[in-house]
Amino acid sequence: MGLILLEALLALVLLVAIVWWTMFSGRKGGELQPPPQEPLPPPPAASPEAAPPPPPAQ
Repeated sequence: MGLILLEALLALVLLVAIVWWTMFSGRKGGELQPPPQEPLPPPPAASPEAAPPPPPAQ
């Protein structure tokens, strides 16, 4: 019984060590920042000629 508990404790310690290693062993300055995106140009102004005609009245 004691051997099973010892093995379970060892497995738990190993799991915690793996999680700790993967969480805190990254880059020293943290994650890299994504490059700044250029702003999209404004959409062209809609002219009245380009607007679709209104639907016919019923």
